[in-house]
Amino acid sequence: MKEVIHSVCHGLDGCHPEALLNVIRTQSREGMSQQAIVRLVIQLAVEKTSIEEPNWQYVAARLLLSSIYQEAADNRGLEASPYTDFHALIKRLEDIGRYGTYIRKKYTKEEINELEQYIRPERDLLFNYVGLKQLMDRYVIRGESAEVLELPQELFMGVAMHLAMNEAGRVERAKQFYDVLSKLEATVATPTLSNARKPFHQLSSCFIDMPEDDLISIYETDKAFARVSKFGGGMGIYVGKIRARGSAIRNHKGASGGVIPWVRNYNNTAVSCNQLGVRSGAVAVYLDVWHKDIQDFLQLKTNNGDERLKAHDIFPGVCIPDEFMRRVESRGSWHLFCPYEVEKAMGFRLEDAWGEEFERRYQACIDNPELDRIEIPAIDIMKRILQSTFETGTPFVFFRDTANRMNPNKHAGMIYCSNLCTEIMQNMKPMQLTEETDEDGNIVVRYKPGEFVVCNLSSLNLGRCKSREDMERIVETQIRGMDNVIDLNYYPVKQAEMSNQKYRAIGLGISGYHQHLAQNKFLWESEDHLSHVDELFEWINFFAIKASMELAIEKGAYSLFEGSDWHTGAYFDLRGYRSRPDGPDWDWLRHEVQRHGIRNAYLFAIAPTSSTSLIAGSTAGIDPVFARFFMEEKKNGVVPQTAPNLNSDTFWYYKEAHTINQSWSIRAAAIRQRHIDQSQSFNLYITPDIPVRDFLNLYMEAWKSGLKTVYYVRNKSLEVEECVACSS
Repeated sequence: MKEVIHSVCHGLDGCHPEALLNVIRTQSREGMSQQAIVRLVIQLAVEKTSIEEPNWQYVAARLLLSSIYQEAADNRGLEASPYTDFHALIKRLEDIGRYGTYIRKKYTKEEINELEQYIRPERDLLFNYVGLKQLMDRYVIRGESAEVLELPQELFMGVAMHLAMNEAGRVERAKQFYDVLSKLEATVATPTLSNARKPFHQLSSCFIDMPEDDLISIYETDKAFARVSKFGGGMGIYVGKIRARGSAIRNHKGASGGVIPWVRNYNNTAVSCNQLGVRSGAVAVYLDVWHKDIQDFLQLKTNNGDERLKAHDIFPGVCIPDEFMRRVESRGSWHLFCPYEVEKAMGFRLEDAWGEEFERRYQACIDNPELDRIEIPAIDIMKRILQSTFETGTPFVFFRDTANRMNPNKHAGMIYCSNLCTEIMQNMKPMQLTEETDEDGNIVVRYKPGEFVVCNLSSLNLGRCKSREDMERIVETQIRGMDNVIDLNYYPVKQAEMSNQKYRAIGLGISGYHQHLAQNKFLWESEDHLSHVDELFEWINFFAIKASMELAIEKGAYSLFEGSDWHTGAYFDLRGYRSRPDGPDWDWLRHEVQRHGIRNAYLFAIAPTSSTSLIAGSTAGIDPVFARFFMEEKKNGVVPQTAPNLNSDTFWYYKEAHTINQSWSIRAAAIRQRHIDQSQSFNLYITPDIPVRDFLNLYMEAWKSGLKTVYYVRNKSLEVEECVACSS
């Protein structure tokens, strides 16, 4: 044990072997098994982690790694290095149904052996304890009795092989993908990391659908949600087309139960159809702020009111047009309508328009005295939103006009809502269904596909991005990998595949944002932060568009490129992109995109990364750290955690989330948003004593600054549930 302790402490500042050995001597007992001693030593190393000595978490990781190596060697019958005979491991995992047979069909034994030789075991030392534990508990493939078989670098290589298997130079591409994953320079979405290389390789994080105001359509969406959840995906559902409570059904007045019963139905599906048996299904349900049922909708998760109108397992989101925010600001009246009654009386659907056209239609509805409505001060609706977010962290907020105004594919459709983590924004359209009888007397069901949104995610780890050259290399690799996900995916819903092939939409994200700021000595509440992030995200976006354009040259542009903002150049105009001596060459790229096209209709979307950022040892998404140092309770004891690379140089740059003036966070989000064609999982952090006026002003500022969404409101006294599906 003494030799082991000296070995794992080697090279880690502040970790003196004798300090740990002394604690072990006092804690160990006569007769303890070797396994029990190992668990004790690991836990003691974990518990020594502190602000002053953060490197003990790496000592604990190395001890855990040694234990994992030994267990894998015993289970696989290995005598030499644990990273040997990769081909035999794949064959064994195939035989027990854990690995897809397609990997060995695509790669020869010689190619697999070459890739085995490329595996770098020393990269296991990049993990801290929490990251390694997360990877082993949730992502590696285990045997039939949950025994350790696959090791971390084999996991990364298996994912890389999956993503590269249709490439012309698949072995070299697999090495390229492996490098960015194993160096923790980039992470892929939880479903990709978990399911790539498996028989059912559902690789996408999240899906979005919308039912028509029709019983069959509502249940078809429910069925699609069940299928998505079964294979580990989260769901966003827009219910704004469903008629309100009290509306007529087949001319029977007052027959409709409205939106809430259907939301409760989706709630039941979330509970019933879990995500791969790990947790309940996850769904965000969105409704327009002008819908007659909005007041009940905003009470879905609160603890007061009629329990028969509650849905505690869904995540509500509210779709807000500019006109509503203007009326909140002016303290004007707001009118609530039923979408079915609007169509019947006016001949149009309110929800099918945005911007000036929506405002024209909305005013026409107000001006029609025969159209039934509820009139209420706009500020009263906003107060209900604030009350719910203060109590529950939700609803999520979707600024629909801003989203559609900046939509690069507005020529082909419209965005009605966002997804489960508010970062995805793509064109949507409901599916239509007909039933016919063929000449043999069989009932034939025909589906006319709508646009069923799919999220394919990967995040650039800014905490490990050391140069602009690094950034370009990693982003180019990510764009290619995510584009390959589209063709190598197992789709639980057929129309999801069709939409994915049509738009080839992807979501390049970010993790390690606060880590990057701290390591480069940028204070969160500073103009330097804002100036730096503007330049940083402009370059990231430039590299992403350039990589997608080069893929279009190689493999072809997405099918709806003609007429898009990418094609016309409006994308670049809306963002004010022009070449300048110290910045990207936008004029050149604009010309090249118009000439060659672009591979992916949507490119940039920042997910929360709450799960995979732990593996990478980085801060989550674009969030500030919750705390520099905190204690997390686990079933085996307490696990101390620190902010990444916490030391005397970074300490004061890690300002904690609830102590930050949120206006600085909104300003930073607005600057980032200019460079993001979709959106970002942006949280507000508040304290229980925030004045209502200040709370309202945060939303007003977010809207005026051009944000497209606000995700959770994280009240310091409230715990909100993380979304695993989109944790890229």
